[in-house]
Amino acid sequence: MKAIDLRSDTVTEPTLEMRRAMAEAEVGDDGYRDDPTVNRLEEAAAALTGKEAALFVPSGTMGNLISVLTHCQRGEEIVLGDQAHIYYYEVGGASALGSLVMRQVPNDLDGTMDLDQLDQAIRPAALAVAPTRLVCLENTHNRCSGAVLPPAYVQSVSEIAQRHGVSLHLDGARVFNAATYLGLPVSDVVAPFDTVLFCLSKGLSCPVGSLLCGSLDFISRARRIRRMVGGGMRQAGILAAAGLVAFETTAHRLAEDHANARLLADGLANIPGVIVDPTRIQTNIVIFELADGNVQGFLETLAERGVKAGSPGGTMIRMVTHLGIGAEDIDTALGVIEVAVKIRTGVN
Repeated sequence: MKAIDLRSDTVTEPTLEMRRAMAEAEVGDDGYRDDPTVNRLEEAAAALTGKEAALFVPSGTMGNLISVLTHCQRGEEIVLGDQAHIYYYEVGGASALGSLVMRQVPNDLDGTMDLDQLDQAIRPAALAVAPTRLVCLENTHNRCSGAVLPPAYVQSVSEIAQRHGVSLHLDGARVFNAATYLGLPVSDVVAPFDTVLFCLSKGLSCPVGSLLCGSLDFISRARRIRRMVGGGMRQAGILAAAGLVAFETTAHRLAEDHANARLLADGLANIPGVIVDPTRIQTNIVIFELADGNVQGFLETLAERGVKAGSPGGTMIRMVTHLGIGAEDIDTALGVIEVAVKIRTGVN
């Protein structure tokens, strides 16, 4: 029996069409801007996001780091949510490598931050403070069950940033999921942002890579920072080819993952000992809680029975749907989860 891997959508494998495109990709030295496939990918990403230019980078973490290092100077400040991926999961790179202060505003369960608190957190240049230069949002929000930021909320944040004269960056690792949920083009979802980062290697199912998009001037400066942090690549068209295929194929099937996530959440709600609110599940991430709190034992019991999952901390379990998971896998996983809960908690 195959393992049902719900740890993340990063476990997806490239499709056969991607593999063929990668094998046949026309390549050159991207260090000299000579890789035609990378160039086409960057042009396509810029067009999809409605930005002037794009930069192909090895990972989303590197893309976010390049963005904040390009936006900010040492000793300046970023304002972001306290559950933000940039703060929580990117090894403190903005602080360690950029000497930047990460000022956190509490995230609500829906991934938003209170607008008044956000407004008050932005600080002007003054002798005794680190001036705010950048506000970062995340859409969809990883640690908030894949929540999608409402466009009206994003517009309000944009107006606050403009009033303070600071830039606005989107960690849009899963922004294609957000666009699918909203029924909008990606370009509309990211229009209020100065820069946006999105991943190819999550729901889009590519093996490697992300794109950082923004103005021509910004991307020109970001290209130098990419080199500085070791992200320069050579015949990267082999990787970029998968991204071009994704834009035409896997980017248009994400609603299936959302439907499977809701199927999972609805099933979990019927299992005694599991705490979940299915109405909060909008995209492909399902976070739920165990009544008994024995997370490690629960994960081990699942793994023994062929279901892989993870935990974002505390008593929480996270499961993510993706191209490798079908409705039949959800049914199987729910059966395993119900057994595991009974084994670990004694609930009947």
